[in-house]
Amino acid sequence: MDISIRGYIKQNFKDSDDKEIKDSIEQSLKENTEETLPGLGVFFEMAWQNSSEEEKNNIITNLKKGLN
Repeated sequence: MDISIRGYIKQNFKDSDDKEIKDSIEQSLKENTEETLPGLGVFFEMAWQNSSEEEKNNIITNLKKGLN
């Protein structure tokens, strides 16, 4: 069975409002399980692709802070 995680996440959240998306992300982080990582990765991919160069630099700065 071939499952498109990207397609599933996009379809599942396409009609969601800001609060629903935020709540889902926060719940996934709170659960701290490996199963939520692919979905969070899809969200990250979409955020990255829709970010300006300045926003991408801010993301990298924040990631580096988390690695310290």
